[in-house]
Amino acid sequence: MDGESTAPFALGRGPDACLLLHGFTGSPWEVRPLGEALAARGMRVVAPRLPGHGTTPEAMLDVDFRDWQACADEALASLSGHRRVFVAGLSMGALLALRLAAHQPEAVHALALVAPAVRFRGARMALVRQLCRTPLLEWTTPWVDKGGTDISDPATLAQAPVLPAFPVARLRDLCRLQDLALADAPRVRCPVLVATAEQDHVVDPEGGRWLARRMKACPEVRHVAYREGFHIIPRDVCGARLAREVGDFLQPWRAEEDLRSPADWAEGQDAPPP
Repeated sequence: MDGESTAPFALGRGPDACLLLHGFTGSPWEVRPLGEALAARGMRVVAPRLPGHGTTPEAMLDVDFRDWQACADEALASLSGHRRVFVAGLSMGALLALRLAAHQPEAVHALALVAPAVRFRGARMALVRQLCRTPLLEWTTPWVDKGGTDISDPATLAQAPVLPAFPVARLRDLCRLQDLALADAPRVRCPVLVATAEQDHVVDPEGGRWLARRMKACPEVRHVAYREGFHIIPRDVCGARLAREVGDFLQPWRAEEDLRSPADWAEGQDAPPP
């Protein structure tokens, strides 16, 4: 993988900030168009690279879901000086984002959950989820080859950095995050936007709709569904539409008057995320 294209990024300046979290075996590349659009709206945007991701398959051997959650926690803490902090996550990143909002309600003012990895799509992945509960899968298939990523646009797909393989043991961590996030969902108290792709080949879009119905304590839950494009929505044919809808959704929660000076929220914003 090209380390430059998969690197963490920090964009924009403003009194409000948004943390972007990428998906399983992915990288900040997946969510960069969304980050650029939000930065253009006057927000500070940071996207860390989750531990073990975006470099080599072997880097995934020595991490687990606790490392990914800790990285998300640290990135959120780094934005604490802003007036409002929002979190947007793609796929597994949406699970991490949901858990941040459930456990740190004072720190997260709104969520955008993009193609949340609530349910895998297809009978094969349902079987994998069952096998992940035992060591059997790791004994028989220690590595999973990954030939590509789920993007419908041919030009974008050709440019996508793809991790060629990953340890099957990490699927157990993904399943663990699913369980934890679903248990946490009723605890979320902030506004939530859920975006799904009807042609997603990785996660079942019905899982996103089910999640939206489950978050009953939120003041607003909005669900949007895209007929075109696949799993990596921010990079696919509906990416620009997603960026507009996320920006529009967050805008009302940014409307309150900022009592601090621009110097307060600009200080220390030049450092990239971890």
